[in-house]
Amino acid sequence: MPDDSLAATFEARLDKLAALAVRVGLNLRPGQELVMTAPVEALPLVRRIATHAYQAGATLVTPLIGDDEVALARYRHAAPEAFDTAPGWLFQGMAEAFRGGAARLAVVGESPTLLAQQDPEKVARANRARSIAYRPALELITSFAINWNLVPAATPGWAKEVFPGLPEAEAVARLWDAIFAACRVDVADPVAEWAAHNARLHARTTYLNDKDFLELRYRGPGTDLVIGLADGHLWAGGAEPAKNGIVCNPNIPTEEVFTTPHRLRVDGTVRSTKPLAYQGTLIEDIRVTFAEGRIVEANAAKGAEVLRKVLETDEGAARLGEVALVPHSSPISASGLLFRNTLFDENAASHIALGQAYTTCLRDSAGVPMERLAERGANASLIHIDWMIGSGALDIDGVTKDGAVEPLMRGGEFVGV
Repeated sequence: MPDDSLAATFEARLDKLAALAVRVGLNLRPGQELVMTAPVEALPLVRRIATHAYQAGATLVTPLIGDDEVALARYRHAAPEAFDTAPGWLFQGMAEAFRGGAARLAVVGESPTLLAQQDPEKVARANRARSIAYRPALELITSFAINWNLVPAATPGWAKEVFPGLPEAEAVARLWDAIFAACRVDVADPVAEWAAHNARLHARTTYLNDKDFLELRYRGPGTDLVIGLADGHLWAGGAEPAKNGIVCNPNIPTEEVFTTPHRLRVDGTVRSTKPLAYQGTLIEDIRVTFAEGRIVEANAAKGAEVLRKVLETDEGAARLGEVALVPHSSPISASGLLFRNTLFDENAASHIALGQAYTTCLRDSAGVPMERLAERGANASLIHIDWMIGSGALDIDGVTKDGAVEPLMRGGEFVGV
């Protein structure tokens, strides 16, 4: 017979996660609409999020549900020319909703290897078409014009990648346990716990903004890298105010502080420390060389062709748009799990991101054209892809504007922060 107490505990934790997404992640305001995307397996969480959103005063919750089997059907049966098509009408509608004041929430839980056996050329074409069509909505997100949030849900496809040796039901249950722990749901008052966590992240951003480093120098196995920071860069992390005045936590979970690198001032070599799950493909052991900000050599032990296609998306795809610092002792890293999901793995290790910069990480950037921000170092691209380079063997120094070199991280941990 099923254990009703365990079921009740799960339902209570799931409801806490939903409340957290609405109250802390989005900080949804009365009168706002909510546009939500999610995999079909996440419907129980989606329904609870909708309930909490309406209780918070939402006027309308619009869920957009995806399905892995439908996605695979395209690759198995669609005509070759179909892979240059994307639902621009949908993304234009989302952008219109955001311009009208709607909030954005994405429930993530896709299988990291869904498209691993599909033609990389088709995957690259479909991703490029989607990136172009999604740009009107993405720009409103990356510029922080709206309050938005990502929150996870355990799905069978994802769970079997994290716990490959377990039966499906047990793997899903274990993944839910890991999600609840990482999202700080397993405490008496998750909202209060997130307030304290945000305060710790803000203390780090204050320290880094006061330092105003010119560049960061990375040393670790396979990594010897210098990342120049954009002129007038700002560090951010945890809860931040969107341009609509609403303070939100874009990522649940989150352990990072991040800023904008200079698109022309990155030099050296760097090696990934965790696999990158990108659009259903796993890219492992990434090794790249930068010269004057651009990747001039790229390799990967697995998924190399997909990586190369990504780098060809546009001129900015081979340059950096984000640099983020995460202590190796973060709870997600300490769990010992490889989640094969960027929302989690990027919060287990320091990372960098190819592509579009977060222009809000630049001082006095509101209303400034992208061409002017590019002069200060901000990168523009159709993509924004985080990949992990941190570990317990990574050292990072900060270089001040007068040339002084100061230890920032040793063995993956912050020094004096």
